[in-house]
Amino acid sequence: MVAAASEISDVRAAEASLATRILAPLCVGLFLIGLWEAGCRLNDVPVYLLPKPSDIAATLLKDGWALLTALLVTLRIALTAFLAATVLGSLIAFVFVQSRVLEMSLFPYVVLLQVTPIVAIAPLIIILVKNTQAALVICATLVALFPIISNTALGLRSVDPGLINLFRLNKASRVQTLLRLRIPSALPYVFGGLRISSGLALIGAVVAEFVAGTGGRSAGLAYEILQAGFQLDIPRMFAALLLIALAGVALFLAMVGLSRLVLRGWHESEIAQET
Repeated sequence: MVAAASEISDVRAAEASLATRILAPLCVGLFLIGLWEAGCRLNDVPVYLLPKPSDIAATLLKDGWALLTALLVTLRIALTAFLAATVLGSLIAFVFVQSRVLEMSLFPYVVLLQVTPIVAIAPLIIILVKNTQAALVICATLVALFPIISNTALGLRSVDPGLINLFRLNKASRVQTLLRLRIPSALPYVFGGLRISSGLALIGAVVAEFVAGTGGRSAGLAYEILQAGFQLDIPRMFAALLLIALAGVALFLAMVGLSRLVLRGWHESEIAQET
């Protein structure tokens, strides 16, 4: 009876915590939206300076299909770049872990690539790569690459030395140590890098579209923002920005959900949160 009551109380506490995590940000968001709406109405702010939330909602209802189509184009570029960055960054991190000399030789160039503004090198990439979509994917991949490399390499090296000595005593090979010790221990770091990289891939795709200025049927949301700015259609611009923000939040939540799905029940990082 005591154990059953304890389990029921734990379930109720978990449900209350989940409700708090959802309702608290939602209430803050609704309050800020209401404050924004009231401030614009009371001060008669022109729509071409700052549209009201109701103006943005009306634009979404009117032009929602066109904006969603553009969002899908941008998301396709961002997801392709995110996948490429994940594969390439993980491979580079694995190589770095195998050789400290190689890591010390190449990591400064990885940092140099990260700190170089993508706006500065995107025009060169777009000129050199004839396929515009491929050029946009390359630009977004470069933006999203660094968190994967740094977090994965850090995770692969952040292993308990005692466990490494245990594997050595049992004459485990490098491959066995990598697959059975380093990778499982590094997974929280890897998923941390994925959460950061997913948002950066979307940012990189939007920035690359801004630089390329591509239009036509394959136009992404960045082109819609540019067009709205030229036409002083500020509510449409804010609607496009809202869709980009929501897409970024969705990508982040997807990575959080994937992390919990993979790590729940066996990794201490998730077990500690559940308890």
